[in-house]
Amino acid sequence: MKGEVTMKVCIVGGVAGGAGAATRLRRLDEQAEIILFERGEHISYANCGLPYYLGGVIKEKESLLVTKPELLQDRFRIDVRSMQEVVSIDRENHKIVVEDKKTGRRYEETYDKLILSPGASPKKFPMEGIDEEGIFTVRSVTDTLEIEDYIKNHDSKSAMIIGGGFIGVEMAENLKNRGLEVSLAEFTDQIMAPLDKEMANILHGEMIDKGVQLFLGRGAKSFKRTESKQLDVTLTDGKVIGCDLVVLAMGVTPESHLAAEAGLDLSVGNSIAVNEQFQTSDPDIYAVGDAIAVTQGVSGVEALISLAGPANRQGRSAAASISGREDNNGRKAIGSSVVKVFDYTAASVGLNEKQLIHMERKYRKTYVHPQSHAVYYPGAMPLYLKMLFDDEGKILGAQAVGIENVEKQIDVLAAAIQLNGTIWDLERLELCYAPPFNSAKSPINMLGFTAANILSNDMPVWYAEDLEEIKAKGDAIVIDVSKEEEYLMGTIPYAVNMPLDSLRENLFRLEKNKRIYVTCRVGQRGYIAVRILLQNGYQAYNLSGGYKTYHTYAMDIDQLMEKQKKKEFLNNTENALKEQKEQSDSKACSNQTRMIEVDACGLQCPGPIMKVSENMKEICPGEHLLIRATDPAFASDIEVWCERTGNSLIRVQNIHGTYEVEIEKGRACEVNAANAASAGNDKTMVVFSGDLDKAIASFIIANGAAAMDRKVTMFFTFWGLNILRKNEKVKVKKNVIEKMFGIMMPRGSKKLKLSNMNMAGMGGKMIRSLMVKKNVSSLEELIVSARESGIRIVACQMSMDLMGIKPEELIDGVEIGGVATFLGSAETSDTNLFI
Repeated sequence: MKGEVTMKVCIVGGVAGGAGAATRLRRLDEQAEIILFERGEHISYANCGLPYYLGGVIKEKESLLVTKPELLQDRFRIDVRSMQEVVSIDRENHKIVVEDKKTGRRYEETYDKLILSPGASPKKFPMEGIDEEGIFTVRSVTDTLEIEDYIKNHDSKSAMIIGGGFIGVEMAENLKNRGLEVSLAEFTDQIMAPLDKEMANILHGEMIDKGVQLFLGRGAKSFKRTESKQLDVTLTDGKVIGCDLVVLAMGVTPESHLAAEAGLDLSVGNSIAVNEQFQTSDPDIYAVGDAIAVTQGVSGVEALISLAGPANRQGRSAAASISGREDNNGRKAIGSSVVKVFDYTAASVGLNEKQLIHMERKYRKTYVHPQSHAVYYPGAMPLYLKMLFDDEGKILGAQAVGIENVEKQIDVLAAAIQLNGTIWDLERLELCYAPPFNSAKSPINMLGFTAANILSNDMPVWYAEDLEEIKAKGDAIVIDVSKEEEYLMGTIPYAVNMPLDSLRENLFRLEKNKRIYVTCRVGQRGYIAVRILLQNGYQAYNLSGGYKTYHTYAMDIDQLMEKQKKKEFLNNTENALKEQKEQSDSKACSNQTRMIEVDACGLQCPGPIMKVSENMKEICPGEHLLIRATDPAFASDIEVWCERTGNSLIRVQNIHGTYEVEIEKGRACEVNAANAASAGNDKTMVVFSGDLDKAIASFIIANGAAAMDRKVTMFFTFWGLNILRKNEKVKVKKNVIEKMFGIMMPRGSKKLKLSNMNMAGMGGKMIRSLMVKKNVSSLEELIVSARESGIRIVACQMSMDLMGIKPEELIDGVEIGGVATFLGSAETSDTNLFI
């Protein structure tokens, strides 16, 4: 038998906070009358999943509906009224006025308790053309379906996103994945406001790499529909971008007008003011979700945090309070959030550096760059982590960016902040470890270790933004303790290389009256160097996060835009080549086009081009070659190679740093090869220098030309002859002068010196070590490749006579000739080099 109704509760808004409050209230009070009003068509939908429906990741729109009205009615006995909007509140008489959106009819409903969960609405600033057709906001399932229909009905090819927050970035990714050309304009100098600029820069690079055009530091000024039905978006700097549709994602504003009209108190940003039990200024009216102000859990100040997780918990708390239960969840929120940006994930919690500076609150910070799991287990990916803390060790906030295990780190830090943990708790945390999942010293432990070292002054630190001020003072030395080959790959400005393993032996070179600012790749070796220096009486500081952090900090909008232009050029070239392929009527050797695949990953220039050349000889005109390479120069080299050899470049695609290139062999290449002798495209070079670096350059150019089916003649004279000498000593009869020359000159390619930075032979070893690491063919390998490719290697007879070099001392495959031999080749060449 049904009992008496204990109270009547009306709930305005049926998404996260409202639906959560309704079901929690029913679980606590079986006899309460609960009416849920939702002005839209759907209740309890997954608004965070809306962009992924447009991108095709979520296939069915029904999947977005978390809870259907029938479930709330049948299981929870909740009176669900969708398409019913509460338009006014009569507080004195405990009544609300409701409008049926389908019929326009208005009616009254009484309440004992009222819960407001109206959410927040997308911002739409007054701009010229803002109401043009094809301009959308994203708040509900209905909004999403309207965008879906518009794209289909208008065959939309391009979209402009205004705003770089969660919705803007997610929409950009999903519309790009759908096949549209996407641009994104953000009024500030970065996307994703919860991150600091140097962390957001990683995402900027990822979006550009995936083909999204970024316009940072620029918002929308006006919109105009052209005669061709295109939407022209004028940005605040005057630039005009044409597109087929626009998505406004400029943030949200609390929907507080109903509360304001009822005379309820408002708070920050016109949000609804509530107490710890989520009561408004009227004790019988509660409010939850995006429409209310919360207490920022770290700073303690009033803030707007529009996230689904807090909204759900607030609904539960309000229901408990109405039922007479104590609820200790309170209205604090620390802002844990995560976003997917193509292959990358970014997450944050607590306060960021911009907020702390605005609050004028003192803080410390640390950066670490661990791997996502044990480095020796395959597939480890780099993580970028930043943590902010105070002098008492309290964790103020953290940010993480990477490809995998990103949100895991922030989840742990969120729990630590929620439980008032400190950096020393992070040192002691015992987290799951196995090589596929984590490292013995987890990234969280590393944050704790480095932060503790900073507070204990075991590791005084400096930061990327300090560099110019440090140099301006003029009383400092900046050293990079990375290995020589790492230093050559890139370092911070003004840094002098002093490898860690030889630091102790070189301390005498450092002045003790100057401050020593240390860097390395990620900060770990810099810490060891600082410990050595401090204990030897130096004033030393370690660059937190090392060169890796400086590199992300130093990126600017101009660099990103330049990279974007290059990306556009490559995309346009790729599209043109695809069109060329479609129009081609080339026939393969058989009715079915054959494709062979070649792996050149890890090879450096000219390795990938030589692989292409070798394999193209094995296929017939019309057949395809698919080659994968990791050398960044390959993408541009292959365009030139195809153009010069008469082959068709079908596509160039960058897939996670691997360049995948498809080439169709053209009939013209056979004619080119047959007529090469008379084409005037031969290459000749005089190799006069015996320096290692110049020798390497000579053979790289020669092998590259040979790969393009060019006849190449290399004429070695004077000191260049030493490149061709055998490495081992050869017993030949020589006079005194010839013996003296033989002693003074390097014997073979392995003894050659660098033209610059030789450093008593260390420079040559560094270059060779770096070539091994970067998988660049050694000089000796290049010489072998040259011989195998048919490159003509000629030793100058006259120079051999003058310098006492005998034919027996030269490597195999060398031809002895004179100046006439060289000139004969030069006459049929279009390129003559003197090295």
